[in-house]
Amino acid sequence: MAMSEAADGVVPYEPGNHPSLPPPASERGAIGWLRHNLFSSWINSILTVLGVALIVVIIPPALNWLIFNSTWTYPADVLSGKRGPNLQDCAPGGACWLFVEARFGQFVYGFYPVASRWRPDVVFVILCTCIYWLLAGWTPQKKRVALFFFVIFPFLALWLLYGGFGLDVVPTQNWGGFMMTLIIGVVGIIVSLPLGVLLALGRRSMLPIVHLLSVGFIEFVRGVPLITVLFMANVMLPLFLPPGVEFDILLRVLIGVILFSAAYVAEVVRGGLQAIPKGQYEGAMAMGLGYWQMMRLIILPQALRISIPALVNSFIGLFMDTTLVSMVGLYDFLNMVKAGFKDANWIGSEMTGYVFCALVYWICCFGMSRYSMHLERKLHTGHKKH
Repeated sequence: MAMSEAADGVVPYEPGNHPSLPPPASERGAIGWLRHNLFSSWINSILTVLGVALIVVIIPPALNWLIFNSTWTYPADVLSGKRGPNLQDCAPGGACWLFVEARFGQFVYGFYPVASRWRPDVVFVILCTCIYWLLAGWTPQKKRVALFFFVIFPFLALWLLYGGFGLDVVPTQNWGGFMMTLIIGVVGIIVSLPLGVLLALGRRSMLPIVHLLSVGFIEFVRGVPLITVLFMANVMLPLFLPPGVEFDILLRVLIGVILFSAAYVAEVVRGGLQAIPKGQYEGAMAMGLGYWQMMRLIILPQALRISIPALVNSFIGLFMDTTLVSMVGLYDFLNMVKAGFKDANWIGSEMTGYVFCALVYWICCFGMSRYSMHLERKLHTGHKKH
């Protein structure tokens, strides 16, 4: 039935035929976002105001010290070669980035010979290329790249870094800086992951000996700090070796880091295995799959997907814990920067050096964190509860 025109000139609509109206201005756009995210309650409003005030107090002075009042270029007499750079070339009240520029080579390579620094550069380029190729979803030759990366690349990297067979030998005592940090972090992460998975499977094994050995190792390693493991690997390990047999100090540190990280990875993976429903195991066994086929094809892919956030958190912690190797005489990135403070020309540049270290570590750890989030979204199966 048609409705007559109202007295005010507005034509009423029959029930159910009224056109949809746009949402109010307070519920959409920037205003709606602010209302729902920053001013949704009086407590959130107070926290938002306090946060903005804190940003206003902290950010401008930080930018002034880091960028606007900092020193980026050498004076004319330094550029002409009449004298070397020092802290007096930097303006007061700002960061002295000349310190970073002057010692950048040592920060990256340690005491590695300048003429041979192309060798770690080649290793770094190959490492980044292989990792990107393995992590990219579109790679057509992923199996061949994985075979090269896990079988051939370790020996190639050792030959390039250490030398021999036509290359000058550079002992590990000359390694250091960010190169040392990267070696310990990457080797620890790559080797500890499969070892941790095996330990997690061993802890859930029905074989008593395998179960007890796995539990004993995991609980013992997790019960002591990393610095203790490093001291044991550096001091006590040689006591158990035959006379005349010695391991390089870097190799001993790598063994300690790998074992320590593997224990934590094992617990993370064990948590992922416990989260798998029992029906997945029963379905795999009903299909006639053996134990290792079931784990490789059905159980472990799901468990590792669930464990991604905790695994990445462990790896980030491991990467930051590489600074502890300075306690056993290795010059990692942080220790190499601290060594630069002892130079008489740069006494007083500690703040700039520590800020530079923090920025480098933050970039590396933030990159791992962002990739883990990307991997979670990529492997999302649609069953996640929001």
